[in-house]
Amino acid sequence: MRRIINPLILFVAILMIASCKNQDKIQKTNNPLPEWAFGGFIRAEENPVLSPDSTTTFFCPMQKRLVHWEIAETFNPTALVADGKIKVLYRAEDDPTASIGRRTSRIGLAETTDGIHMKRRSEPVFYPDEDGLKKYEWLGGCEDPRIAVTEDGLYVMTYTAVERTDVPVFHAWARLCVATSRDMIHWEKHGSVFEEAYGGKFADLWSKAGSIVTKVVDGRQVIAKVNGRYMMYWGESFVNIAWSDDLINWTPTVDENEELVPVLLPREGYFDGKLVECGPPAVITDDGILLMYNGRNCATGDPRYPENWCCGGQVLFDLQQPNKVIGRLDEPFFIPSAEFEKTGQWEYGAVFIEGLTFYKGKWYMYYGCSDSHVGVAVYDPSVKADGDPLPEEPVKM
Repeated sequence: MRRIINPLILFVAILMIASCKNQDKIQKTNNPLPEWAFGGFIRAEENPVLSPDSTTTFFCPMQKRLVHWEIAETFNPTALVADGKIKVLYRAEDDPTASIGRRTSRIGLAETTDGIHMKRRSEPVFYPDEDGLKKYEWLGGCEDPRIAVTEDGLYVMTYTAVERTDVPVFHAWARLCVATSRDMIHWEKHGSVFEEAYGGKFADLWSKAGSIVTKVVDGRQVIAKVNGRYMMYWGESFVNIAWSDDLINWTPTVDENEELVPVLLPREGYFDGKLVECGPPAVITDDGILLMYNGRNCATGDPRYPENWCCGGQVLFDLQQPNKVIGRLDEPFFIPSAEFEKTGQWEYGAVFIEGLTFYKGKWYMYYGCSDSHVGVAVYDPSVKADGDPLPEEPVKM
């Protein structure tokens, strides 16, 4: 006798099989994340998605000759969605014979429809030129971009301009600068973000990492206002807040003596004991303002990680009082694991987060791999998962 299968039972069985398959993709580790945190992020199997290219050349207006502008390293990317694609701006360095810190950085542009496979432009879109920013950007270059967009389509990029001299002695100085564009190819440079604040008191301050606050509106991540003004978190040895009415001129938060007021500091005994550097643009969520940051370990930090090991952290600020921390991960959610994340120009190991963009219902996080490559990891908000697994014994280099 032929057995007739109940359609309802068959449907339930199919759902159970699909559920089991989906469970295989859910990252379960010894590193659970609180409800307010993003994650876990699942790395693309195709990583790294961008690597150095020895074939591309560019006529450098400073050196007056062709240079292989991305032959040494490609790393520390930022990203956003435009024209239905993810656009990735990444830092590239020339001259592989030079030691770390002695190359010139320029910013390249790549695009992707699936978040992974990249089509890149053969020439950089942002670089030192014979312009008013030459004094800030040469010889070091333009480093570590973070990009966000207004609702009307103005792209705002913060980046680090590195002034450098090699003779008679080596000297380098970093300044947080800002540029704007309507197409991410042609840019207007505006100089130091602190050029005007407090009479220019902070214009020449060593400064880096500007993470402008954003929010998701109708599926699109755009620049947002906090308490009626634009806001960004910025800094590397500490995190400070800066405010703006035009996204170009920024005023840092100070006390009654016009001294900077940190809202986030390194913690002794933790993975971020040496440095807390702002990551991608911060995001307003239902819980507050979420900021991802890069933490560097120190000799008195977390003993499970080598000194100078760089991992990803997350902190949650109160939306009404954006200087008030209401949540902070004690463990990193993103940790070097692949070999190309542990070794490279940065010999200590690093996953350096600078790009985070909302695309087709998921968060795509782009990061630098030991100052040498670009990787991507994806978080699906409908599938809550754990952070990267924590080491059960000290990591050996």
